[in-house]
Amino acid sequence: MNFLETVVQELARFDFNQIGRSFMILGVSIDIIGAIPIILSLKDKGQNFDSFRVALYSTIILLAFLFVGEPMLGLFGVDISSFGVAGGLVLFVLAVEMIFGIQVFQDDGPTKGSATFVPLVFPLFAGAASFTALLTLLSTGYAYVNLAISVILNIVIVYLVLRFVDPVERFLGKGGVYVLRKFFGVMLLAISVKFVTANIYSVIDAVKAMAH
Repeated sequence: MNFLETVVQELARFDFNQIGRSFMILGVSIDIIGAIPIILSLKDKGQNFDSFRVALYSTIILLAFLFVGEPMLGLFGVDISSFGVAGGLVLFVLAVEMIFGIQVFQDDGPTKGSATFVPLVFPLFAGAASFTALLTLLSTGYAYVNLAISVILNIVIVYLVLRFVDPVERFLGKGGVYVLRKFFGVMLLAISVKFVTANIYSVIDAVKAMAH
């Protein structure tokens, strides 16, 4: 079967039901609503970001991971469990920042004060949670075309929220933002612990296997 036949066959698997279900599952993994306090917190600390670039980079990374993620991780000897632990640890640090009002991430990126790639693209929108969701959906029979559409639809929502986050901040007010930041900080802390604990045993088993 040549490449063109494969593409045609994949397009024939277009399914609104799969798109709807995967859109919801991936949306929960990306959790743009839960990310709003993080975005506002970054803005308060003087971190800037480019909404279009966040959306573009997130789309590229998620689509690339959808098609070549598992083989690529295998090539470097890294599995999805290791990604889960790494992403969980970064989310843990973000949660600590939100809850205790301290700064751990330093402005040492290519563009000083930029939060475009870290932490917005990774690990918030294109991180361990969304990677795991994509691989899980793929392994349960979802078609590439439906998952790709779900990724694009979710990132459109991410872009709109980032683009209009200032009106959201004005609507919530300083007090509302403070409460949301603390609340979602605790929620993010719980999610990060879940990611680490859910994947750490697989990593330990892999290390033991290598040792033997």
